[in-house]
Amino acid sequence: MEKYQFSLTEASAAQIKKQLINRHTPTAYLRLGVKGSGCAGYEYILKFEDSEPTTKDLIFESYGVRLIIDSKSIIYLNNSTLDWEYTLLRQGFKFNNPQEVSSCGCGASFSL
Repeated sequence: MEKYQFSLTEASAAQIKKQLINRHTPTAYLRLGVKGSGCAGYEYILKFEDSEPTTKDLIFESYGVRLIIDSKSIIYLNNSTLDWEYTLLRQGFKFNNPQEVSSCGCGASFSL
């Protein structure tokens, strides 16, 4: 099996931990993925996962945050980083994906 990599920035890890505490599930996982959707072709998925990973999941840990990425999505997310962006115009998670070629005008979807 290939060695896959995915990382968080310290800022995104802090936001994830804060949200886990707010939902009273500090030991839950954050599930990341990719699905076909949107005008550019793909959309990122972020959701909290309270159940244990399946055998098709890869588990990553960064800054004390446990991440799950399914074996199909990791192909699209390999070597990516999840960041927390806080600007005058936007606040939220942002994927820095070296495989991303373009994104749609509203930023909701991307192409590879």
